[in-house]
Amino acid sequence: MKRIFLFSILLLMGCMQQAPSHPPVGGFLGEKEMADSKNRTKNLNLMERQQIQEWIKMQDEKFYPMNMNYWVNDSELQNNSRKANGEMISYQYDIYDFDKVKLYETPKENINVSFGHFEELKPVEDALRHMNKNQEVTLLIPSALGFGTYGDQDKIPNDMPLIIKLKVL
Repeated sequence: MKRIFLFSILLLMGCMQQAPSHPPVGGFLGEKEMADSKNRTKNLNLMERQQIQEWIKMQDEKFYPMNMNYWVNDSELQNNSRKANGEMISYQYDIYDFDKVKLYETPKENINVSFGHFEELKPVEDALRHMNKNQEVTLLIPSALGFGTYGDQDKIPNDMPLIIKLKVL
């Protein structure tokens, strides 16, 4: 009798529908899941900021914080005049990890694009708005401002901070 009872309980438990570990495609996150996600992102960002600051201390080159939560190797960049939406720019950049390994062979390049009408990593766009022709800078970007939780589905994995060497053409 005990075996039948135990078997019945196990059978019922096996038939119970399990809560999904993530929402279905197109689904919505509940308040708890949203709070968990925000806390994870906040903690990851704090940890990466500390790691980047420690990395900066070991470099010969100096880096300076920008308002958007990334660093740049030009102390005056933020003081340059800011380009407005509609202004045109051509630029290229290479992406590296923090071991200084280049992640893509060829630089990403955009010719004659208009601010306000192109999609780019936010720190790249922000730096470009302050850069002059032929100027080069290096950006240090936490993963939340880079390719985030999902990476780029190619060479950049999830939650990877990046070094970007950016040049206005």
